[in-house]
Amino acid sequence: MTKAIVVLSVLLLLLSCNREDIIEPKPYDNPEMPLHIPYGFPPLNGSVSENRPTKYGVALGEKLFHEKKFSGNNTISCASCHNPSRAFADNNTQAVGIYDRVGLRNTPPIQNLAFMKFYNWDGSKLTLESQPLVPIITHEEMNSSMLEVIGKLRDEQGYKDLFRKAFGDENITPDRIYRSIAQFEYTLISADSKYDKVKRNEGETFTESEARGYQIFQQKCESCHSTALFTDQSFRNVGFPLNTSTEEAGRARVTGIPADYMSFRVPSLRNAEYTAPYGSFGQFPTLKAVLDYFDSGVLAAENLDPILKENGNRIPLSEQEKEDVISFIKTLSDHQFVGK
Repeated sequence: MTKAIVVLSVLLLLLSCNREDIIEPKPYDNPEMPLHIPYGFPPLNGSVSENRPTKYGVALGEKLFHEKKFSGNNTISCASCHNPSRAFADNNTQAVGIYDRVGLRNTPPIQNLAFMKFYNWDGSKLTLESQPLVPIITHEEMNSSMLEVIGKLRDEQGYKDLFRKAFGDENITPDRIYRSIAQFEYTLISADSKYDKVKRNEGETFTESEARGYQIFQQKCESCHSTALFTDQSFRNVGFPLNTSTEEAGRARVTGIPADYMSFRVPSLRNAEYTAPYGSFGQFPTLKAVLDYFDSGVLAAENLDPILKENGNRIPLSEQEKEDVISFIKTLSDHQFVGK
């Protein structure tokens, strides 16, 4: 009887409580970070709308981007190959990973990814969120696994705090790692070069050489390097020297279509001044070497790009024209983006 009275008293006490006195947990304030589309840029890709960058999602992604524990021996991070001061490239002919293992291809810069349709030289990834796993598990890159990575991170208080702020609790999952890295990379927008300032009428003007180079570029380069991204995002065989690795097949490595053999995604020329060497496996040490090769004649191939076939497998350029085109390409350098 006494026990029943005590239970009843507790129930009455709870019922008498004002609901305003009950403290309910509140989600952490994690505002969305707006992505401003620069002048003349194409729309954001569809994946961005499903993974909008947030304050703490981006902070977590940036921390993970520089995390060397992603690699099997804790020596290689994403930033090891994607160096911000080099427009997120590394200036090696081919990517260098764990234990100085050399990868198949040149490290591509990772600017303006929020506007891209394909990722990697062969377009093997259609979403940025699916890309980070590739270097983590690749033997020549990080040579690790998601299970190993999560095991290294789960007990670190700094990560616990950021995962809670970004996603509501401290649970570390592969999906949350991929999403936060993608959120950080979506914010890497480069659109403040001299070229951009000229186009926006912000007081900059081209030099005579840059202006001539722009005219030549429009005549002889813009068919592939079009739009404000300076790539049409197509896959083309442009007759560059071939990688001797039997693993290489370009876009055909993904599609299995013979017509895609040795076709690669057209690279953006933004910040090209900082990203030498050039080509899918760093075939060319300088921009001048690229233009010299096009001028002298490229490798013939059944699936060689029609633009080159129609012009005798070359893009003829005088020495002055090459100098002027390079002067123009350097106007695409975004000094603020690379911290220079």
